[in-house]
Amino acid sequence: MKTELNVALIQTDLLWEQPQANRKHIETYFEQLTSNTDVVFLPEMFSTGFTMRPELVAESMSGVTIQWMKQWSEKLQVAVAGSVAIEEEGQFYNRFVWVNADGSIHHYDKRHRYTPAGEDLAYQAGETDGIIDFKGWKVCLRICYDLRFPVWSRNTSDYDLLVFVANWPAPRIHAWDTLLQARAIENMTFTLGVNRIGSDANDNIYPGHSAAYDPLGVCLGTAENKPGLTQVTLNKNDQEAIRTQLNFLNDRDSFLLQ
Repeated sequence: MKTELNVALIQTDLLWEQPQANRKHIETYFEQLTSNTDVVFLPEMFSTGFTMRPELVAESMSGVTIQWMKQWSEKLQVAVAGSVAIEEEGQFYNRFVWVNADGSIHHYDKRHRYTPAGEDLAYQAGETDGIIDFKGWKVCLRICYDLRFPVWSRNTSDYDLLVFVANWPAPRIHAWDTLLQARAIENMTFTLGVNRIGSDANDNIYPGHSAAYDPLGVCLGTAENKPGLTQVTLNKNDQEAIRTQLNFLNDRDSFLLQ
């Protein structure tokens, strides 16, 4: 088990439906990572932007973008994680892919699809809980719109880290800031949010605000509204001490999710 987890959040603009160009641009951030980095997080649909045309850009789990993630993960000896449009058995998924340095892969398919943009028509909903194990940390993976549904992220499995990757637009950025902090507080867990910046082909503006919060909702680091790399160290012992002193999770309600 690793007591300290060194995480990196990449906040960047994304070129619309241009996977090769986006991968090339992201590589410039990879080159800035410190040698002790454990995992680097990329925004939602980091290779294409939030497109509702997956038939044009979606890849398989053996496609170029996943192979690229594996190559960089092995080269840097870090886990590389972010959301990609994936095609599988004739269906499309907004998939949070986590690639380890040894080549092993975990994934979570977005459960709450953003219906105002027609995401429910373009992509299938996920069915798994999105919880993985990494270096002794239990990590809960979530994507963008999932942030608005607290029951889906409720910490009933004692996970240690909650992560949201997103394309969250400017008009609702106050909700992003508020809900990220709320998820950290109510679940008594380290919480990360990785958003993009720039604009897309649908004239949506993205202001970033990628950030990391501790179990009490204190901000540990933020990229604000500029492109860049935010690196934060999370200490599991600190989190366990908070949970021992303030055992709010012991009083949580039981429920059945349907």
